[in-house]
Amino acid sequence: MPKPSLRTRSEKQRFLRLPGGRTEIHRKCEKIGVSHCTRCGRTLSAVPRLIPSSLRKLPATQRRLERMYGNQLCHSCLQDLLKHEARNL
Repeated sequence: MPKPSLRTRSEKQRFLRLPGGRTEIHRKCEKIGVSHCTRCGRTLSAVPRLIPSSLRKLPATQRRLERMYGNQLCHSCLQDLLKHEARNL
């Protein structure tokens, strides 16, 4: 029996037939969705599609972009926001 964290419906199950006549269940997690810009909905290209446990193992520079609003806004929305803020000072 699998460990409790694997007993969920989000795990895709595939029944695999083995040469001796046995069947095994192979489990596979669903793919992680792509990150999107919170303002326009465009996909963020530099953000990796990894589960949180794998994401923690990456160095900080590969987890997110190094500019402000790095994992939240795309470059064009950030540019518009900065222009708007500079004009309203």
